[in-house]
Amino acid sequence: MTKRIWQAMAVLLIVLSAYLLFWPVPIDPVAWNAPKNPGYTGSYAPNEGLAGIERLKLGAHSGPEDAALGPDGALYIATHEGGILKYDPASGKVSLFAETGGRPLGVEFDRAGELYVADAFRGLLRISGDGEVVTLANKTASGSPILYADDLDIATDGTVYFTDASTKFGARENGGTLPASLLDLMEHGPNGRVLRYTPATGETTTFLDGLSFANGLAVTESGSHFLVVETGTYSILKVPVDGAVAPEVIVENLPGFPDNINRNPEGTFWVGIVSPRSPVADAIADKPFLKKVVMRLPAVLRPAAQRYGFVIKINEDGDILETLQDPSGGYALTTGLIEGAEGARYVTSLTEPDLGILKP
Repeated sequence: MTKRIWQAMAVLLIVLSAYLLFWPVPIDPVAWNAPKNPGYTGSYAPNEGLAGIERLKLGAHSGPEDAALGPDGALYIATHEGGILKYDPASGKVSLFAETGGRPLGVEFDRAGELYVADAFRGLLRISGDGEVVTLANKTASGSPILYADDLDIATDGTVYFTDASTKFGARENGGTLPASLLDLMEHGPNGRVLRYTPATGETTTFLDGLSFANGLAVTESGSHFLVVETGTYSILKVPVDGAVAPEVIVENLPGFPDNINRNPEGTFWVGIVSPRSPVADAIADKPFLKKVVMRLPAVLRPAAQRYGFVIKINEDGDILETLQDPSGGYALTTGLIEGAEGARYVTSLTEPDLGILKP
């Protein structure tokens, strides 16, 4: 009997080893040298600036990924379930403004008061004042499908710049935005890009490609540049809209995964840090074979987002001006912050069931 048990264990060990070493995985990992994590020190020293956050209930909706202030003074909130909610700060009322039928992420208003949406499932959308949803682009002029529209901003001339986080791991095709992002970040391929939509022609073209998970995007106050978050490299780039010079890295080696970026009225920017960096992911960054082994492990054993609230304020040169944190993770997976009227600050999240509010 003992011999049979040992034989069975040996066979099981061989099968398990073969699985971990050879089973196909959906990623083709790229080796890169992750910079040494600075941790939460210096400019990123821990504080409790988000600890006193209040919560706005969103009813049946959750995951307030991004928000934008409308011309009517209301806040419009993109949610996980596909709804765009309208919050009136004066009355405290939350109502459903529109349904995209997809997964809305980035939202911004143009000068005419129409809402533009980067929808991870449907592409670039526009929503009129009465809630009518129109698809502007789900592929580029060359026919390349938009698989993961993530964030956007609108230049003074009406041009829309928006990110397609991954041209390989589509959000709809891979079980949602978070699973798709984890696949792309583990692979670390140059799958992300910035697209440009020109309203006059209705044409969408690739403006910048080769990025490692292109995420948040915001146009500078002058309109001469936009800032784009490259989540896979823990960095933020400054890109001239005329293409005269190459993009410049203005923030690098962040201690967490940067997400959305929103411009403030005075021309500075808030950036959401959705999670601290993973020591395991950094350790195997230059080891493609080990990345494949990790991908064969059960999901609970792979690197995952950690609960920690964190947003940073920068200027367009990348200087760190302020940070707000919640080390306890009470309001976590923070994607960004939007400054409202009379000093109110609205904090967004990938997964929280409520919108965070910091009152003055």
